[in-house]
Amino acid sequence: MNFPAPKALILDRDGTLIEHVPYLHEVEKVRLLPGVTEALRLAQHHGALLFLHTNQSGVGRGYFPLEAVHACNDRMIEQLGIGDSPFARTCIAPETPDQESPYRKPSPLFAREICAQWQMSPSELCYIGDNASDVATAEAAGTNGVGLTTGLHDIAADLKTLQLSRPYSLFTSLLHACQFLFASPHE
Repeated sequence: MNFPAPKALILDRDGTLIEHVPYLHEVEKVRLLPGVTEALRLAQHHGALLFLHTNQSGVGRGYFPLEAVHACNDRMIEQLGIGDSPFARTCIAPETPDQESPYRKPSPLFAREICAQWQMSPSELCYIGDNASDVATAEAAGTNGVGLTTGLHDIAADLKTLQLSRPYSLFTSLLHACQFLFASPHE
């Protein structure tokens, strides 16, 4: 994988920024993964905009209301300690996998809207997540993407089942991914 440092990161939430708790809806269970704050500070230091894109099918299944997702996001932002609004925009897809949804990953719509609103090309964006759907979203949107091995799924095995047009790198943490993405060519 060889591409310039991204101008924007589109980040998954569960298993990427916070510990993956199935159908998370209780704020007291929100816990940052190690190195996440440092990773996001590194991205911000390099001028990258941060975006959050999360599938939350527990809402569509009736397990909890959308307000619970917002409350968990607020708790995560509080724990990050990098400002009250670190994400330029947040996209929550509350539908179940079998429901029609314009934003449920791997839909490229959110990335396309970011490109239009912030006047960026897809090559200036990078999707980061712990699920094959995050990488599939990067593929569908024509953006760059990297996977993380921090979630509940075996992303390496899951990616082998997809017919992707190019290889995608996997990292053991968001911090390792950001260190790679924002490494100076002289390092």
